[in-house]
Amino acid sequence: MTRIADLLAKGPTFSFEFFPPKTDAEQATLVRTLRELEPLSPSFVSVTYRGGAESRQRTHDLVVGMLRTTSLVPMAHLVCVAHSRLELAEILVAYRRAGVDNLMALGGDPPADPSAGPGELRHAVELVQLARAIGGFSIGVAAHPAGHPDSPDLASDRRYLAEKLALADFAVTQFFWHVDEYRSLVADLADLGCTKPVLPGIMPLETLRSVPRMAEMGAAVPDALVERLQAAERAGGDEAVRHEGVTAATELCRQLLDAGAPGLHFYTMNRSSATREIYTELGLGPAGAPDAGTPAVR
Repeated sequence: MTRIADLLAKGPTFSFEFFPPKTDAEQATLVRTLRELEPLSPSFVSVTYRGGAESRQRTHDLVVGMLRTTSLVPMAHLVCVAHSRLELAEILVAYRRAGVDNLMALGGDPPADPSAGPGELRHAVELVQLARAIGGFSIGVAAHPAGHPDSPDLASDRRYLAEKLALADFAVTQFFWHVDEYRSLVADLADLGCTKPVLPGIMPLETLRSVPRMAEMGAAVPDALVERLQAAERAGGDEAVRHEGVTAATELCRQLLDAGAPGLHFYTMNRSSATREIYTELGLGPAGAPDAGTPAVR
């Protein structure tokens, strides 16, 4: 058994996030990405979940497959929306029977199908309580440095997060762009008496086309960073933009580690190159020299 709470207690963790593939092509891409990232010896990896029976099975199969056929430590995402309490309990029990120790408990976005309903549990803290009742999990929750989009104000958002973290083991943040956003989040939680580990989420910005999408996801890219990427585009096109985005992410990672962050959590988008480049620049991985040639999936 490898619990993320225990890993965090021993020192900084470095982790990656993936989403379950929908097609054979996406499956091939993910297998290649896992093969390239496993040699970096991440502390753990997480697998997202969008709700619904199909996504539920994909997430379950990917998490259990990683557990059984790789050296990776997987964490399964689970959302409240569109599920009854009994369905959620059945999913949690199935994970425990499969040997999965780690869970990310989320409220979830409203279901695309209105007929699916909001679900019996309305908030992530209720899912944390259910997982605790079943037992055996190390539980993470989501944190939003700028506040959750549905929160009426930042103060109430912080209080709710502190309530979740009182029951959970750690938090992973939505991606953000400036170290002061992380420092402010951690300081606000400390003022509320909460000192559980908060892992910063890192999203390397590799194209200017993704800038509007970041704002839609509640983490608008600062003007200074947009201007930096635009200058790179004028100087060297798309590849220069990508290089500048990865450089900016690497700078943020260094600042976060210097600020005492308990690790880094990379949103990979099922690709490996940006994460591997940042690892190399930071000197992470086995002996600071990861080898991308070792097979990951057998």
